[in-house]
Amino acid sequence: MAKILIVEDDQFLREFYQELLQAEGYLVDVAADGETGEKKIRQDNFNLILLDIMLPKKDGLQILKDLKAKPPSSKMGSIVILTNLGQDAVIKECFELGAQGFLIKSALNPDQVLTEIKSYLQKTS
Repeated sequence: MAKILIVEDDQFLREFYQELLQAEGYLVDVAADGETGEKKIRQDNFNLILLDIMLPKKDGLQILKDLKAKPPSSKMGSIVILTNLGQDAVIKECFELGAQGFLIKSALNPDQVLTEIKSYLQKTS
């Protein structure tokens, strides 16, 4: 079963994605800030990481830079950026740093989120 990490500081969204994915049978772990998120990425093997850009303590961009500079010893799955509209330059930089995709939080309903996540998981398996 696929294991997914959600790094998102918005409690409502974090719990929403967690419940949505657990209902589909995925193993889900969460982090509410960037430091905790990066620790979990380095300590565990996730098939997919949903990473918010704007985070307390350490933002998503910095996490990507740190992972690129010093890759984790564990196998790391795809990183998909959680973003809002209008962050095109940041998204481009995320791709350059190794992100495999992005989800625009405000534009997707639950079914679309699941469809996107399943397609990213298929690419990595």
